[in-house]
Amino acid sequence: MLKLTYIPSMLVGLRFAIAPLLLLDAFDSQIGKWFIIGYVVAVLSDIFDGIIARRLGVSTVKLRQADSWADISLYTCIALSTWLVHPDTIINFQVPLLLAVFAQVCLFAISLIKFQKFPSFHTYTAKAWGLGLLIATIGLFGFNYANTLWLAIGLCWINSVEEIIMTSILPEWQCDVLSIFAAIDLRKKLMVSRSAASISPEN
Repeated sequence: MLKLTYIPSMLVGLRFAIAPLLLLDAFDSQIGKWFIIGYVVAVLSDIFDGIIARRLGVSTVKLRQADSWADISLYTCIALSTWLVHPDTIINFQVPLLLAVFAQVCLFAISLIKFQKFPSFHTYTAKAWGLGLLIATIGLFGFNYANTLWLAIGLCWINSVEEIIMTSILPEWQCDVLSIFAAIDLRKKLMVSRSAASISPEN
């Protein structure tokens, strides 16, 4: 019998499995109807894996990091699929897209340099960005409408800036920090804890 505690991990695994299948479907420069369905299923798995994990008390650091890698896998495959199916859109949006990629690279580089780990905050702005990507992807692949990309790009910039600031102010790596305000509060608590430890009689 399937243990309920395995469900979040299975949802993360499902996203890993769907991502390359989306890319495979786009290799002939066109997509079938299942592409949108598969993508929506992947997004739903992203929404519910965290919710279920928290409800079941299995929201571990390892699971949340795997969740982040599944997101990277999914959206890398979506980006490559866009290049294969809608190369004109990539060309028309090349400057804002490159700026968005640069912002994300800066975030990952800062986190790697400071903590030797990739960021895994799962902020509200990241969730909004995911929603923006959902709208943009359905708009582009479902209706050949590209202007919804501006929403996804704008939310990417906002999320990148917020998480760069969060990475800069936090003294140690953390996951599931939902906003810059939560990061500021967490920093205060960590600094107080460090100060208390430094004046402990044992030291």
